[in-house]
Amino acid sequence: MQKSRLSSDEYATLVEQSPILIWRADLSMGCDYFNERWLAFTGRTMEQEFGNGWAEGVHPDDFDRCLQIYTTHFARRESFEMEYRLRRADGEYRWLLDRGSPFHGPDGAFLGFIGSCVDVTDRIAAQEELRRMHEKELDELRGVIPICSYCRKVRDDRNYWQQLDAFLAKHSKTEFSHGICPECKDRLLAD
Repeated sequence: MQKSRLSSDEYATLVEQSPILIWRADLSMGCDYFNERWLAFTGRTMEQEFGNGWAEGVHPDDFDRCLQIYTTHFARRESFEMEYRLRRADGEYRWLLDRGSPFHGPDGAFLGFIGSCVDVTDRIAAQEELRRMHEKELDELRGVIPICSYCRKVRDDRNYWQQLDAFLAKHSKTEFSHGICPECKDRLLAD
């Protein structure tokens, strides 16, 4: 298959209309370019975002961490990846996964960083919901459970005694299959 070169117009279309947010920073660490998707996402102009203007949209709780990651990696000229919240045009903060990499000119000279961002808010929300569900399950099983040391029945909160498997099935999503362990089998067969 023959490799085709893109015209400068085709290349510009790819960069501007790509479904990801793209940025570029020069040697000053200030940003000097944002693609159309970035500007549409933030609802701001290139002039507003230029330099460090884009950072006005970073959530205050994420700003220091982002700045630390960005400046450290920029100074080392190392690629980075970070997640932070950026204010969207409608005022809602959305979680972005931002990846930045150093770029170089034809002569190999370091010229700055190029980065891309994708909205990962739905993934973050799903992970948080999973964490909450896990915590809820753990909360249901925490604490002291009164259990008979002889028959292994459990006393519930209404002072009724239930088999352990019935108690756990009622208070968790645990399902049981029953069998006989080798020790009990040997003991039962011996009797």
